[in-house]
Parts: sequence; structure tokens; C-alpha cells
Amino acid sequence: MGDRLDLQRIAAAFRTMGWIAFWSQLSMAVVCAGVLTFNSIGNDLMRNRDRAIGLGPGLSLTTLALLVLAWSIWQDWGLIRLSRGLATASAARPSKGETAARLNRHILASLTGVTLAAVGYQALAGSLTFQASMQQPGVVGAVGMGNNAITSLEMFSVLANTQALTGHLIGLWICLWLHQRIQRR
Repeated sequence: MGDRLDLQRIAAAFRTMGWIAFWSQLSMAVVCAGVLTFNSIGNDLMRNRDRAIGLGPGLSLTTLALLVLAWSIWQDWGLIRLSRGLATASAARPSKGETAARLNRHILASLTGVTLAAVGYQALAGSLTFQASMQQPGVVGAVGMGNNAITSLEMFSVLANTQALTGHLIGLWICLWLHQRIQRR
């Protein structure tokens, strides 16, 4: 009886944390995709495309992190389905090994996304720091400032990266907590 009750608690934890991970990562992905789309459209409208000195690699890595985040969201949906399987008393209930393997895949995806987002953040921050160091001190809009002023579109690229990084960290924390829960059983 205690084993069945413990299994029901684990299934409830998977369901609750799966929904939390799903909706939080989905909201982070929507914001990230919206900011990247806005950044792309805004850059197309800018006359001087050379203003963004080297943001390309950072934006590419942020886009890859967003794609991995989309896969993590799909894995979150798998956690919710897995909770339904754990709650049943039938022979179709996933084993502890299968459950751990699914969590390990999710952890690997989150770590990959965190790595891509962190390297992308470094590329974006380095590029914007270099661009800021080329700015001349003085009054904003002064003659001679040239094309070196950091624009809001360039700062939006950092925001998109931060959203992707946060989404992956949420997924990583939740999966590590769930993994710890099944290992205690």
C-alpha cells in the first residue's frame, strides 16, 4: 500500500511539475521568438545594416537555443503523459529505468540549450561591449558619433537570449528535482 501511495505522489509531482515546466518554458519561448522576429524585421528596416557589429553569431546561437527550447517543451508534454502512465495500475506503467531515461534526455536537452544560450550571450555581450567602446564620450547625438551607438534592437537581442537561457534553466531545475524524486523511491 505504501508503494502505491508513493507512486501516486510521484505521478502527481510529474503532472504538476510537467505543467509548470510546459507553461513557463512555452511563455519564455514565445517571448524569445517574438523578440527575435521583431529584431529581424527591425534590422531589415534599418538603413545601415552594418550598425550591428558582429551580432550574427550571438543571434544564431540564440536561435539554436530557441529550437532546443521548443524540443524541451515537447519533452515537458511527454512528462505530463508520463505522469498519466505512472498513475495507472496497468502493465503499461513505465518502469523506473524508462522514467529515468526520459528525464535524462530532458536534462541533456536543457544542458545543450543552456550551453548554446550562454555562448550566444557571450558573443552578444562581447559584440555590444566592443561597439560601446568605440563610442565617443560626450553628449548623445553629438557630431562624430557615427554608427556606433547601441540601439534598442541590439539590446532586444540580449533580451531574447536571456529568455531562452531562463527557459532552459527552468526545465533543468524541474528535471533534476523530478530525477531526485524517482531516485529516492
